[in-house]
Amino acid sequence: MTEDKRASVRPTNNGKLSVLRQHPIFRELEADAVDQLCRYAKPTSLKRGATIFSKGDPGSSLYAVISGTVKISVSSPDGRNAILNLISAGEIFGEVAVLDGRERTADATANTNCEILVIDRREFLPFVKSQPVLAMKFIELLCDRLRWTSDQVEQVILQDLPRRLASALLGLTDKRKLDAASRTIAITQQEISEMVGMTRESINKQLRAWAARDWVRLEHGAIVLLNPEPLRGLAETGQDEDE
Repeated sequence: MTEDKRASVRPTNNGKLSVLRQHPIFRELEADAVDQLCRYAKPTSLKRGATIFSKGDPGSSLYAVISGTVKISVSSPDGRNAILNLISAGEIFGEVAVLDGRERTADATANTNCEILVIDRREFLPFVKSQPVLAMKFIELLCDRLRWTSDQVEQVILQDLPRRLASALLGLTDKRKLDAASRTIAITQQEISEMVGMTRESINKQLRAWAARDWVRLEHGAIVLLNPEPLRGLAETGQDEDE
């Protein structure tokens, strides 16, 4: 992480404890084990655009998001980008390279100003070995990642734009447990285009068609889901309710 992209470090131990205790992987640990893990976790605040790690870097740390959003992406030599995932508060990332000791498979960037925890692999691996319950939890996490990746591949190969876009918007809504009264997804149309593998122009055209039906509302840097049920039906069956 570059020094000029770092902001002041603010998270307290209570903040670290809350993030780690609430995560499904760590919530079954004894209180003293969580306290020990907190001692390993180094808080860092990052400005939007800061590089956390790049593809090919050594997997030397595990990360947890306290606030904000982290973008996991890859890019091609000709400058095209694909967003693989958006990691939000309460989630961890970087676990694959930490566990297998190999290189990073993607880039991680602060998508917003964010606060993260950094746990060094040299401290984390011995900790995992001392807590056998964590091994099964990480197997479950990696299985979840594999299922999610399979779903993404299926969408890109088999689904058309409307169904793919509906699935992406609903996934972002459900993942962040957004309040039903707001359902505001802080994401740009360029970012959503990089998630679903379509051009920004195609995304804009489809979103405007849904906006005309009052399914969504377009805001600067955000998309509001006004009526998610038609989108859910489209994502699950591929059928437009108005057809």
